[in-house]
Amino acid sequence: MSNGSSKCVIVSKLTVFCLLLGLIKLAQAQQYPEMIRVEGDTFTMGNAFKVGESDELPQHKVWISTFKMAKTETTVAQYQEFCKDTKRSMPPAPPWNWIDKHPMVNVTWYDAQAYCVWLGQKLGKKIRLPTEAEWEYAASGGRFRNGALYCGSSEITLIAWNNDLKPYPVARKYPNELGLHDMSGNAWEWCSDWYGPYTDQTKINPKGPLTGSFKVVRGGSWEDENMYCRTSNRSNYMPSGRNIHNGFRVVEE
Repeated sequence: MSNGSSKCVIVSKLTVFCLLLGLIKLAQAQQYPEMIRVEGDTFTMGNAFKVGESDELPQHKVWISTFKMAKTETTVAQYQEFCKDTKRSMPPAPPWNWIDKHPMVNVTWYDAQAYCVWLGQKLGKKIRLPTEAEWEYAASGGRFRNGALYCGSSEITLIAWNNDLKPYPVARKYPNELGLHDMSGNAWEWCSDWYGPYTDQTKINPKGPLTGSFKVVRGGSWEDENMYCRTSNRSNYMPSGRNIHNGFRVVEE
């Protein structure tokens, strides 16, 4: 075999290897969430625009430690992998049925917690739901926040799916300053905290009330009006409740 032929074989094998490696990475991205590092800092939590609800006040200083957050909401494909591996049934399908790259919805807070435990065991890492403060800090852009009304922009059509009839595949609109997608619109996102009133005290990594009846959800959904998709907007839902508007994303300590 000539040197030229040998080089062609080596290049061909290298090309095949690169393609296989790319397919493996694509499969892993489909299977597990991609995590984005969120550097810690102090920020002012709560409504700064005087267009929100009373539970967004008073504004207060919060220190957030560095953590990692999923680039997108947990997808249907990622949640199906969890159900398959744990022999768990999927929740009732929404009217548009299950679509792999859509945000997973119709999950309870307890379902989201179970997914976090499973994913943590798979990855050998501490995976959990974000605290409400972590969620707002990340949605606002963390250290790189620009004061936008929504996650990444004050022009909601650039960054969110809302005022619509169904959700859309994740990461189709622009991310915020940290590279996080869809924290305004597409699906409400469960947080770890019990829902409760704010105080004006400065806090370090707050985790919300010790007890409560409802868990915090953030970000608005595919059906919601603009005001509910603001980064400071708060809502709540029964932890055992299912809703085709509610999904989640995970964080890593």
